Amino acid sequence: MTAKVIDGKAFAANVRAEVAEHVARLKEEHGLTPGLAVVLVGEDPASKVYVKNKHASTIEVGMASFEHRLDASTGEAELLALIDQLNADPKVHGILVQLPLPGHLNSELVINRIDPAKDVDGFHISNVGLLGTGQKSMVPCTPLGCLMMLRDHHGKLAGLNAVVVGRSNIVGKPMAQLLLGDSCTVTIAHSRTKDLAEVCKRADILVAAVGRPEMITGDMVRPGATVIDVGINRIERDGKAKLVGDVHYESAAAVAGAITPVPGGVGPMTIACLLANTLTACCRANGLAEPEGLTA
Repeated sequence: MTAKVIDGKAFAANVRAEVAEHVARLKEEHGLTPGLAVVLVGEDPASKVYVKNKHASTIEVGMASFEHRLDASTGEAELLALIDQLNADPKVHGILVQLPLPGHLNSELVINRIDPAKDVDGFHISNVGLLGTGQKSMVPCTPLGCLMMLRDHHGKLAGLNAVVVGRSNIVGKPMAQLLLGDSCTVTIAHSRTKDLAEVCKRADILVAAVGRPEMITGDMVRPGATVIDVGINRIERDGKAKLVGDVHYESAAAVAGAITPVPGGVGPMTIACLLANTLTACCRANGLAEPEGLTA
């Protein structure tokens, strides 16, 4: 048996097309243009690439893109003042501060300064609490993308056993909350879980978000399970740099029923869901119906 490949690139293209349709309708019917502000502090090369991609994607779907590039030496007061300004700007519906921030800045303080209704990353403590108690919130983009792909593949998720390997605030914990919200039976495992292989083998849905290259191997996967690989790790192999996930793809694909590849799986969904969240934030801010299928 070879697993069905869940093509995140194609899925993300469909999500972006759907967002673009909604944006066009908002402009036509309500004179509204959803706006996303991205704040980049410093010159981190990976962050610069992400911000460039986010800007291009935002423009592509017809949204307004507001970029703020600040010097690495920017002080906390200046950054917080910018966030206050964006919170108050009615043209800005989503605010994203690109992480990591330079070491002298307190990330938690900065993230929690964002208006929770504009926190399209879903990292504000209010959104974390709302998600944890099953209330309407802004949902972190990567877990939301995973949920969309799982719903598309399985239809209803109710009653399925889900194992999330990884307990980060960005992916692991919110992923578990979303799966609980869809009535899965959820286990959160991690690198220190006893008998991790046995825990993983109970999963109908196995989400790997542990940040260790190829840690989940085929012998840890239940035959026919759906494997969602959130990991993106750069490794050297045969003298060449290579991107691999947290799952050993070849061995897992031989056992699983469906699997996301790396690259081209979960990754493209993150920016697509950022755009979806910005659209949702715009609709909520203006008392309009939320776009169906693009929220949790």
